[in-house]
Amino acid sequence: MSINPCVPVPPVRGIVSFDATAFIAQYPQFSTISPVVLGFNFTGATNLLNNSCYSAVKDAPTREYLLYLLVAHITQLLQGSSTQPATGIVGRISEAQQGSVRVRSEYAGTRNTTESEAYYSQTQFGAMFWKMTAQYRTMRYYAPPQRCYGGDLYGYGNGPNPFVGGGFGNGDGSGC
Repeated sequence: MSINPCVPVPPVRGIVSFDATAFIAQYPQFSTISPVVLGFNFTGATNLLNNSCYSAVKDAPTREYLLYLLVAHITQLLQGSSTQPATGIVGRISEAQQGSVRVRSEYAGTRNTTESEAYYSQTQFGAMFWKMTAQYRTMRYYAPPQRCYGGDLYGYGNGPNPFVGGGFGNGDGSGC
């Protein structure tokens, strides 16, 4: 077993370009799908995951992996694969019967699932994408800037001119 030391590695920034050959090498079950169709599905995937330098997923290789999972998810839903054809059913199959062929599907599960989770849970690729992007769906709290009022309830500060020095605050020009 080899162990690599932990060093701070900055994320590789950039915009992911779709490579149909690399995608099919990763997901050979979609080799029968036209590269043009896969390219359109990649465009659809970029509507679900921002593919810009302002994306929540800063590291481009990680974003590429996630986008390819989305392409596989969308392709499985719309075109199917060589191992499983597209069913045309929206949602997961919740009940099946063979005599007189009865199939029931549901979009949201019985437990507390959101509509987004239900959408991604329709395929194994979408479920993996949903699980891997949990860290990006958490709330980010940014503390507001600290306000110093210098004992005055309304924030006008003490002293004859609270705006001395160009800063707001207690009137001494320090800002607090």
